[in-house]
Amino acid sequence: MSVKSAVRVLEIFELLAGHPNGLTVKEISEALSFPQSSTFHLVQTLFSNDYISQTIMKRYKLGPKLIQLGTRASDSLDLHSDAQPHLEKLMNEVQETVFMAVLSGEEIVYVSKFDNYRSIRTSAQIGSRKPLYCTGLGKAFLTFLPGKERKQLLEHAELKAVTAKTITDRSVLEEQLKQFAKNGYAIDDEESEEGLFCLSAPIFNAAGRMTAAISVAGPKERITSRKQEIVHHLLHAAASVSRSIGYNRPS
Repeated sequence: MSVKSAVRVLEIFELLAGHPNGLTVKEISEALSFPQSSTFHLVQTLFSNDYISQTIMKRYKLGPKLIQLGTRASDSLDLHSDAQPHLEKLMNEVQETVFMAVLSGEEIVYVSKFDNYRSIRTSAQIGSRKPLYCTGLGKAFLTFLPGKERKQLLEHAELKAVTAKTITDRSVLEEQLKQFAKNGYAIDDEESEEGLFCLSAPIFNAAGRMTAAISVAGPKERITSRKQEIVHHLLHAAASVSRSIGYNRPS
């Protein structure tokens, strides 16, 4: 059961978050359809406790105490531990190996792995590093990182053939990344290991920045025969992990 005054406080915070220049008590009252008298008392309570601040024009904005609380909340968000239940659920849904990796310099580093009983043998293990251009996880970073950073990573990448299917033509890779951006996920089609097909999706943090990638990997024939089903579960898991670390997707 919700408490009306607490709900109203939260609505005031959310309203002010969208108005960096602040609002008057009357504007807050009208925007939220609250009685002006009760709005005044709520605003004064929040102001006196530094949860909101006041400009010289008597407009109210989010206050310094929220910055402190937000910093502490951010510090308490642990990507690795927060992601684990979602990755394990994904593994059980798709019955294939699930990975999570982060960016380290110009490579990915595997930080989580959930094996299924029928998992394919792969050289990818927790702590191991691999190039960006030939792995699904790496290509997710090359797809969803900001343009300037992506460009720098591509410029420094030495596109060496790892398997017969590795893409070594930069223009071909860049066209592929454009398609991945439209799809919302990246693909590694036997480009890092023969027989291995990988689907990968981005994880975003509270600031809206890509901070990790997760993937489903397995034998090509088995993955491609269930591709749409796996993509559905993969994207749902990626969204769940992102939300767990504070990401709020813009509408």
